[in-house]
Amino acid sequence: MVPFLDLKAINAQYRDELADAATRVIDSGWYIQGTEVRAFEEEFAEYCGSKHCIGVANGLDALILTLRAWKEMGMLNEGDEVIVPANTYIASILAITENRLKPVLVEPDEVSFNLCSEKAASAITPRTKAIVAVHLYGQISPMPELMRLAEEHGLLVLEDSAQAHGASIDSRKAGSWGHAAGFSFYPGKNLGALGDAGAVTTDDQELAKTIRALANYGSHEKYQNLYQGINSRLDEIQAAMLRVKLRYLEDEIAHRRSVADAYLNGISNTEICLPLQSNTRQKILSTHVWHLFVVRCQHREMLRKHLERKGIKTLIHYPIPPHKQEAYHEWCVQSYPISELIHEQILSLPIGPTLIKSDVEAVIQAVNSFR
Repeated sequence: MVPFLDLKAINAQYRDELADAATRVIDSGWYIQGTEVRAFEEEFAEYCGSKHCIGVANGLDALILTLRAWKEMGMLNEGDEVIVPANTYIASILAITENRLKPVLVEPDEVSFNLCSEKAASAITPRTKAIVAVHLYGQISPMPELMRLAEEHGLLVLEDSAQAHGASIDSRKAGSWGHAAGFSFYPGKNLGALGDAGAVTTDDQELAKTIRALANYGSHEKYQNLYQGINSRLDEIQAAMLRVKLRYLEDEIAHRRSVADAYLNGISNTEICLPLQSNTRQKILSTHVWHLFVVRCQHREMLRKHLERKGIKTLIHYPIPPHKQEAYHEWCVQSYPISELIHEQILSLPIGPTLIKSDVEAVIQAVNSFR
């Protein structure tokens, strides 16, 4: 059996260090907003190439709080339009609607699955005030083009970097391109905690200060509340776990890239559409962090069942696009054909930092034997 992602095996590599980190927190007697959180914030900001990092409870809160902070700072207002890819995970949309902003869904690029700058430009109206650039599956969005577009129209850019820890363009990492970025450290992410955790990175000191207050009951100073905030703080133990795992992130990314390279070299079944075009392959291989390896197949369900019979675990990211979700039933009458086709055809193959060579070969053989 080839697992999709073996979290137990991933964390077992660092078990002693993780246990030491947990013990350090337990023995400190300080469990909220302590030295581990502050140290992780500094280390992750440096890793991303950003001036500030604010730890929060999860990735969704990272996005919600950033948009909320821009509202508190007078940079966004209720009803403003926010451009977002139509094929993203629901969290990207929830963050927008939670702030009473209007999502404007834009069809993605069919090869990268990320936001297309030309299509984003076509969606801009006088009400457009921000872009949520989702770095889907581990590949960074076309940030140079999107930032030029934002500058031209005076727009804010929020990177949804939940799947892109370490992804880059021209050696500039996700989290340092936009005006702010939201990260998730959900256990299955490339940089995963042992529970829920998240963070915001930004170069804007005032934004960082506002987010930090909003996430702490709206308090900038103990028992004084500037805002009607929430409780969304990175846990001290999770910060300690993340500090351990951050040290090994680049090694794990390198392993993911080797698995992706093996798939790209070895999968020859013409029924399968691989994630990269040949003329961009080498460039993207060096910047993509392969949170997921997503193929497309017209007969996706048949492929999924075939691989299951061969002992290969797969997942679908994601089976239902946001505009088809009951939570947003008012959009169900709208059509986004590219997104709908992508969601009907995509299948995620096993990939991870502990996947061994024989498992990779088994996946390749199983995919190539599909007819």
